[in-house]
Amino acid sequence: MALFPAFAEAASHNEVDSSKELDWLNNQSFQTGDALLLHHRFLEKPSERTTQREESRDVSSGEGEEGDVDLVPKKKKKKRKKKKKQKKKSGRCSDSGGSESDTVFPSDLRREEVAERLQEAPLAARFSWLDDLQSPTHQPFCVDRKPDPANWTYKSLYRGDVARYRRKGRSSLGLDPLRQGISWEDSETRKNQKGRDAKTAADRYFSTVSRQVLRAEPPIPVLTSGDAPSPTTFLPLGDKGDNKARETADPGQAGLVNPLGVYDSSTALWLQGRGRPGQQEQDAQSEGGPAVFGGRTEEFNRRLREQPADTQLWIQFIQYQDELSAITFGGEVEQQARDAAERRKSSYRAVLEKKLSIAERAVATNPLCIPLQLERLKICQELWEPSALAKEWKKLVFLHPNSAPLWREYLLFTQSYFSNFSVSKVNSAYGKCLSTLSAVRDGSMVSHPALPGIEEDMLDIFIQQCHFLRQSGHSEKAVSLFQAMMDFTFFKPDSVRELSTKQQVEFFETFWDSGAARVGELGAKGWSSWMLQQEQGGLLQPSAEEEEEEEEEEEEVKDRSQPRWTIWMDVESSREAAHWLPWRPDRAQGQSEEDCEDPDRQVLFDDISPSLLLLSSPELQLHLLLHFLSFLGLPVDPVLSAAPCQPGLLLDNLSFVTQGASVHHPLTAFDLPEHGVSSVGHMTTLQGNRKWAGLGKHGEKFLTSVLHMVRPILPPEHRAFLSLSWIQYQKVKVLRCLHSGDKKRLRSQGKSSKRVAKQLLKEADNRSLLALWREYAHLEWMLGNLDEARKVFSTAMAMGGAKGLSSTALCDLCLLWAQLEVEAEVKERGGRLGDVTASPAVGGLTRLAEGTSSSSSSSSLVSPVSILKARKCYEQALSSRLSSLDLSQSQHSRGDKDGEPRLRGLVGCFALFQYLTVSVHAATAVYNQAREKLEGLHHRVLTSDEGSSSTRRCIGGLASECEALAVQQVALLRFHSTVGVFPLKTLQLTLTSALSTWPNNTTLWNIYLQLENRYHSAGRARRFFHSVTRDSSSVVPRLLSIVAEQQRKQLVEAAQRSCCHSDALPILPENGLGNRIRGLFESAVATDMGARCPLLWKMYIHFLVSEGKVDQASGIFYRALQNVPWAKSLYMDAVQLFPGQLQEFVDLMTEKELRVRLPLEELDILLEA
Repeated sequence: MALFPAFAEAASHNEVDSSKELDWLNNQSFQTGDALLLHHRFLEKPSERTTQREESRDVSSGEGEEGDVDLVPKKKKKKRKKKKKQKKKSGRCSDSGGSESDTVFPSDLRREEVAERLQEAPLAARFSWLDDLQSPTHQPFCVDRKPDPANWTYKSLYRGDVARYRRKGRSSLGLDPLRQGISWEDSETRKNQKGRDAKTAADRYFSTVSRQVLRAEPPIPVLTSGDAPSPTTFLPLGDKGDNKARETADPGQAGLVNPLGVYDSSTALWLQGRGRPGQQEQDAQSEGGPAVFGGRTEEFNRRLREQPADTQLWIQFIQYQDELSAITFGGEVEQQARDAAERRKSSYRAVLEKKLSIAERAVATNPLCIPLQLERLKICQELWEPSALAKEWKKLVFLHPNSAPLWREYLLFTQSYFSNFSVSKVNSAYGKCLSTLSAVRDGSMVSHPALPGIEEDMLDIFIQQCHFLRQSGHSEKAVSLFQAMMDFTFFKPDSVRELSTKQQVEFFETFWDSGAARVGELGAKGWSSWMLQQEQGGLLQPSAEEEEEEEEEEEEVKDRSQPRWTIWMDVESSREAAHWLPWRPDRAQGQSEEDCEDPDRQVLFDDISPSLLLLSSPELQLHLLLHFLSFLGLPVDPVLSAAPCQPGLLLDNLSFVTQGASVHHPLTAFDLPEHGVSSVGHMTTLQGNRKWAGLGKHGEKFLTSVLHMVRPILPPEHRAFLSLSWIQYQKVKVLRCLHSGDKKRLRSQGKSSKRVAKQLLKEADNRSLLALWREYAHLEWMLGNLDEARKVFSTAMAMGGAKGLSSTALCDLCLLWAQLEVEAEVKERGGRLGDVTASPAVGGLTRLAEGTSSSSSSSSLVSPVSILKARKCYEQALSSRLSSLDLSQSQHSRGDKDGEPRLRGLVGCFALFQYLTVSVHAATAVYNQAREKLEGLHHRVLTSDEGSSSTRRCIGGLASECEALAVQQVALLRFHSTVGVFPLKTLQLTLTSALSTWPNNTTLWNIYLQLENRYHSAGRARRFFHSVTRDSSSVVPRLLSIVAEQQRKQLVEAAQRSCCHSDALPILPENGLGNRIRGLFESAVATDMGARCPLLWKMYIHFLVSEGKVDQASGIFYRALQNVPWAKSLYMDAVQLFPGQLQEFVDLMTEKELRVRLPLEELDILLEA
């Protein structure tokens, strides 16, 4: 037995040294502590060796059963363990496996331990986790010399390998200061680091994570059996969630922070530094936004596999990609904040390419679907070059030549792309479109049949072409197109009516080039009369009394001291107003085509021949004539002369935005609303101060000649529209004189207008037209002749009094009379209404219901019995008319033109009668009843599958009636709020409901702005504008929202200037409204309709110039040219705002073939003369 039993086993593993066998008792340095330490140390190592031997035996015995794949890792693991153990061994292993042992002296072990401490620990060669190490190491660092190929692939380190810490000092742990070091460079400022820490700490409300939480669908609460509501008679103050939270909270800690028990559960948990138990679950649910969108994508794919022919589903899937990209690439707010270059980045382009691939797959599945083709080309506008896109458009219209909507989109594309734009190219494209559709309509193009409503579409495209020529300055060509269509439609010889359109145009060329007088010119007889005269072998010669007298030409340059650009603007505008008619040589004076000073004033037949078309329906012929009158500036029925295309294309006048209710005429101020479309010859700048001169002397002669020439060949019911438009034109001129305040001009204009009105009423066809009597009486009232106006009203009521409430014209006349009487009574009594029985308005409305025509009863009292009888008659008439609306719809579906519903007169009379005799709530009930019925009928007709012309006319008539009733109701409520105490909440609700249904009605918008401008808080109006513009693609609400913010900005600036005793502030403080207005402009021009609205771009440029940002305004001007290069008024505004670039703008207009009536070379000659 060994002397030291604790080292017996360790000594058995060592080899015996023969030179030290006799010195085993010589152990002078023995210590008890070292013996115990060595005992524990060597006691663990033999046990590990024994375990390793047993594992090796098991592995060797199981080699036949286990595969090589399981064997190799175990061997590697065993080798690693052996290497770790051999590092701490000091002896050599025995061959007998424990039978013999070597003696290990404590002094040697202690010497080795000291050497290990002094020796520097080597750095490891590979990474490992600290948790995987069995014992802590002295050097928890490593030097990795193995290259990482991911650094070459991603050009940066993986974000998980970059430690997040806050460094203090310039040193680094784990490096030898003699041989290793790090050069620190501060790449971020302390401000950026603070911002980064703030972002990592919490997400702001506009971050992607927060928007995902907002977009996530809230969980649907489910009541379990234990949560069923009990039939209690009181409301418990605490909920079960608070009680459970109180129970789960620590009672001791809760007592410390809430000793009185007055805090709720959330406050108590916050004071304890704890969160709610379900907060983490809610956070986990909010992170499931992308999964929801992935589910929607799978749903779209499944439905498209099952229904590949559903075109609307394809379009919804394409539009859904924008919503998906808002989540994937940071949201719509970030994308809108980027400039044009940023939006072409890889993420945006990837979304476009994805949408394009979906659209191509949809087109391949449905090759004949036009909406899918248009959606595909709309996406291609962001990806393809204009030349490639133009080729694709031409290919598409070649494949579908009978589709009028496709042609309309193609024409918008050709006139909207600045790089390929020129007036001649666009005009030839219009001619190609109309000639192709005419061939389809005639049947000469056998490959494609004519679609329903092709004549209406052709007329709309023709009107759009005329307005395009007017906006580009070529008013002579536009007027010549209308003249040719008048002769080609109303004065066609009977011998050519059965021929095709192309053959009729060839016959018409001989008349056009013959030099005979055309429609509107002196001595014009028409194409048929000229053809008849040619067959008889004679020529028509103008009479001597029809010859014009030459007038002396006035000097164009009146003030040579003005700047050059101002003189150019004045001369250009004056020539635009005077020379809008085409120039014709006077054969009597020996003139020829060479005598024309401006060749562009002559219109050749090749310029108009491709655009001539056939109109077989009398209604369409009337629409053509009314469009011509509207083009010349006359007010016409908006239903019969609706906009032929997108309304934003024609908007270039700010009058319809700035019009408002008159203080003295709150009920009748909206009789003739503005439409925002300038007439021919009135192309002025946005802030131009030129007077409204009408058509001028020559223009009115031309218009009178047109009316006298066309009226005899029209049906009697169509002649009334011409007379009504002409007398309304006279009333508009008087109204503009009233607004100008020039009494002398008003007196002369009043005399001439009254003369024209009396001449119209003297005609046999117009004597029984109550609409003309109504307009004449209103004209007398506007001129201040109240007694004369009352006589005219009484005479008109005596003519049609027997018809009573069944006559719509009589109801309209009585409604206007009653409104004028109420306004006059309030003005006389100082803002108060008088006695009901003595009111002239109540007397007129009562006589209308009774069907009497007593003209002397206007000053007599009305008995209460008569009022009750009249109310009963009104109720019965309204109920019968509302019940007959369904029959009216069926008549429209059959094409019956007499089935048009017109209830504005009857409903307005009944509502005003109820307001004067009962209360404003009774009048509101009448309007609500009628509007609900009409809007429901409009919705049913709009959602029907019928696409005939009669159905579209019915839709337009119903929409016009609904808007008229809404305007009447709002005007009445606003009037009542001025004469009595009335809550404005009712008026606001009525306005918002009407505007949500009819967002294009500018009259309602102007009343809404006047109402909201009375408040200093703009949040409600902004929210409403946002809700309307989000659901509507029209440009009108966006324009009005911008006008509202500009008016608010003017009020704020006026208040800031007036705060220093009427002294202007040196620097206006920034209130943020400027940035908001610019954001509204950017969001408006980002839409399809807004980008093609000339008025919107002009307002944007003027706003930036008013803010002093001239360079940015110049950039916006060139952006506008990329979308509306045809608008000459845009160039005119640019000349006024940037006068130093006159030469550049004129050269640009000349390059794009816009009409320039005064070249700069001629201007220099005029200035030198």
